[in-house]
Amino acid sequence: MQYREKFNPMCFLSSLGAGGLSVSFFMYLMFLVPHQGTPMPTFNHIFPELIKGTWLSFVIAFALVFIIAFAFLHFKLLIWNTKQFNFYKNTDAYKTLVNSNSEITLMTIPLTYAMTINVCFVLGAVFVPNLWNIVEYMFPFALLGFMATGYYSLKIIFEYFSRLLTTGDFDFTKNNNLSQMISIFALSMVSVGFAAPGAMSHNLTINAIGIFGALFFGSFAILLLFIKITIGFKNMFEQGISLEASPSLWIIIPILTLLGIMMVRVSFGLEHNFHSDMNKSSLFTLTSVIVSIQIIFGILGYKVMKLNGYFEKYIEDENTRSSVSFALICPGVAFMVFGMFFINFGLTYNDIITKYSIAYFLLMIPFVFIQYRTVKCFFKLKRKFDF
Repeated sequence: MQYREKFNPMCFLSSLGAGGLSVSFFMYLMFLVPHQGTPMPTFNHIFPELIKGTWLSFVIAFALVFIIAFAFLHFKLLIWNTKQFNFYKNTDAYKTLVNSNSEITLMTIPLTYAMTINVCFVLGAVFVPNLWNIVEYMFPFALLGFMATGYYSLKIIFEYFSRLLTTGDFDFTKNNNLSQMISIFALSMVSVGFAAPGAMSHNLTINAIGIFGALFFGSFAILLLFIKITIGFKNMFEQGISLEASPSLWIIIPILTLLGIMMVRVSFGLEHNFHSDMNKSSLFTLTSVIVSIQIIFGILGYKVMKLNGYFEKYIEDENTRSSVSFALICPGVAFMVFGMFFINFGLTYNDIITKYSIAYFLLMIPFVFIQYRTVKCFFKLKRKFDF
């Protein structure tokens, strides 16, 4: 395997995007397949519905094909990127990177590996019969996996901040974007990972460890969010946004999705094992606020990228390649995923709309459309990069 000179850590976003798309198709199974007795659908719920020959069977078959396809691409791109990174660490480009603002892009690595754990969990749930019978034995391993990615994230971020605070060599002239928030994205991914066993385990110790891990990394992410977004917008207002890093305006969308799902999971976890009564209306307000901010940043980012010609140069032009362009995939995935949470936990859970009604499916249309455009964009970029 040959090393590609244009490789940089942002190339991991290709694998991350594929993994996210795989999970996004699981959302159809998560919310459309009845799964009484478990917090998520498993093979035991999915297969009986698949062979019934109803409209839901078609939806399940459609979702399963894309779950498998994007999971395959995720692992394929993960292996490719990991091998390339091992070559990259021996280059002068890497030495330059770790002494610049761009050192923070190393956070794409634990971010992508945290997504890998989520993809494995989805594949296990969907394709392994009777998995839920042994799920309590799997939760400790999931926690260990997220502890490892969390440790890797903290190692990178503390080395980065320690260097900046001792040398004071942060280059504000190259910070006219929100790319620095990739660190917050990674911390949020680890946080939502911890929240899964925190919400679903019936063992109080596993439950408590999961919730603490979720709150630890979630709190760190929120703290950095205020710092990074303030500095980033100040530099953008002074210099205008960097053309190549324009997609960073949308990075807040996946961050909000991950933190929002973490809060939903923690709420359910506290209700199940800590006997804390959860007010259903709080899910409506939480999901409404998050979707609102996502729409605001979605429109703002789209307007800016239309005005500065980003789409024409980095998406449509076959001769212009930028690994940062894969950052467009995550917001599309995240908006679709949290849209499903908004419809089901925000609206249906509060009896505002009825599940499987015309209004229910009409509300899904904009989120499904965004998913379709994201899939189309992913394959266009993959073809350009020839991974």
